[in-house]
Amino acid sequence: MANKKKSNNISPGEERLNMGLSLVKQNPLFSRLGGYIQVLGKENMNKDAAVVYKEGTIELNKDALLTPMQWAYTIAHCKLHLAFGHFDAERMPGYKKELPDGASEWVVSCDKTFWNMACDIYISKFLHDIKFGSPTCENPEDIFSGNLTDERKIYQYLIERNFTLHGNYGTAVGMDMRGLEQPKVYDEKRNQKNEFMLKFAYALAYSVSSVVSEAGGHEESAVQKHTRSERAAQWFISHYPLLGGLAAGFRIVEDYSYCNQEEISIAAVNVTAGEIYINPAAGLNDEELKFVLAHEFLHAGLMHHERCQGRDAYLWNVACDYVINGWLHEMGIGTMPDRGLYDEQLKDISAESLYDRIWKDLRKFSKMDTFRGYGKGDVITGKKRGGFSNTSVASLDDFYRSALQSGLEYHISEERGYLPSGLIEEIRALAMPPIPWDVQLGNWFDEFFVPLAKHRTYARPSRRQGSTPDIPRPSYTAAEIPEYSRTFGVVIDTSGSMNARLLGLALGAVASYAQAKEVPYARVVFCDAAAYDAGYLAPEDIAGRVQVKGRGGTVLQPGVDLLEQAKDFPKNGPILIVTDGWIEDNLRIRHEHAFLIPRGRRLPFAPRGKVFYFEEI
Repeated sequence: MANKKKSNNISPGEERLNMGLSLVKQNPLFSRLGGYIQVLGKENMNKDAAVVYKEGTIELNKDALLTPMQWAYTIAHCKLHLAFGHFDAERMPGYKKELPDGASEWVVSCDKTFWNMACDIYISKFLHDIKFGSPTCENPEDIFSGNLTDERKIYQYLIERNFTLHGNYGTAVGMDMRGLEQPKVYDEKRNQKNEFMLKFAYALAYSVSSVVSEAGGHEESAVQKHTRSERAAQWFISHYPLLGGLAAGFRIVEDYSYCNQEEISIAAVNVTAGEIYINPAAGLNDEELKFVLAHEFLHAGLMHHERCQGRDAYLWNVACDYVINGWLHEMGIGTMPDRGLYDEQLKDISAESLYDRIWKDLRKFSKMDTFRGYGKGDVITGKKRGGFSNTSVASLDDFYRSALQSGLEYHISEERGYLPSGLIEEIRALAMPPIPWDVQLGNWFDEFFVPLAKHRTYARPSRRQGSTPDIPRPSYTAAEIPEYSRTFGVVIDTSGSMNARLLGLALGAVASYAQAKEVPYARVVFCDAAAYDAGYLAPEDIAGRVQVKGRGGTVLQPGVDLLEQAKDFPKNGPILIVTDGWIEDNLRIRHEHAFLIPRGRRLPFAPRGKVFYFEEI
């Protein structure tokens, strides 16, 4: 009876708050973050749901109308202000002031309101990315087009535009960070550090493995193994924050029979299962194990399995191996085994660029010896051991991306060692949302078709002329251009492998952008075994009334030649080629051009023009 009476004394709002606190305590990451919770009511906090003080106190309003999941999100938001060091003077926009005795102190000159706003936006994106709790605001990526991976860059963006938010990304009606007027300063000579940031690094490294195990569909082993490979993985968790979060999320498998079955000579990584396979018969020493594990961690963290995008999987793997091994060599992590692919001349080149080079020299690169073995890639996707397919690939990908991004920020802030600039750029690029294919296509049109300038003319009176008949008013008209000077060519693959749905999706986008860029006509050529010249068509005709004529095999070169040799087609007119990739092995195009192909397909040659991949819906 006593317990029942006590339960009745708790208001519904406080019960929801307690459930939210329970969700935070159950989370292996946020339960380990610092912060001192204090529950108050609306008489103390008015309409603020939560505020956080620089000393670490987090005040929660038990009367706020939030669901338990929203409370979990709100509490995590406040804890992350502390974990990311948002109260630290050295992280805030400002400058150092030199003192007479040669020492220095931080003098913060930033606008505190905009800094709080920038930090709120940064944390909101972080929580949206890892999908924790129920957000109390929309995703900042839906509003901001700039870089959201650095609070100071967000702050600069807001200041330059004097930005007024159309919503609140914080946890209070006003500023949810209290104490910014006197930010925290740490004395490096006394080895003072932000305890909340240290706890965050610990939580990220030691507590995220259970989250990944659940996302990957496998349970933690009841018996802790202590093999040499796992001790090497533990080294990253303890000493190398860039890869510590990833290391905590992978299971190391040393199974000779499985490696023999899958032809894994040294190592391989299954990004879908969250497993790294080490062949115990490879005879690697401790330093070589560190190198190999770091190699596989970066394959997963840099999303090489997702970035393949229709390329030859093995050759893409080879290109990524060269790039990764070059970075690890620069960073001095472990010792590269004899089979590692490394070339000093391929330094500072992206995997995408290197892949294009490889296509030009297939004889040299077609059978390289990777860590998995001769002629095989060490990145495995698909089923786990035992044949059970993973159903949470998306959540794993989110973790890989977030763990590497968080590890980078901590690695840099704590100055834990040299990192190649190319690696830093790739990690930060992964935090940015990919540009949709139709936006990329629109940008390609922008390169060739600038908006037509409008001018005033008295030949056609303004619509307002009737209101002032005694005052002549000009109207605005677009500039007159020659009929076929503002145009582009479209070569369309009409072979049997291109179904109507693919053609409709691709040509609909082409037509809409042509209309948006005020392109009156486009020269259209259909291609299968031969080229069919459809002549100049208006954009609406491309989208709606095109009749596909060919149904033979695909040869596009005659269609390209027809356009480039046509006397009524501009010498500098761009050409867009719509195909599914099943075309001839070589295509000679002199004009500026681009390809539009379905995602998952690839071209049988290294293209010189841009390639846009669209989704098959």
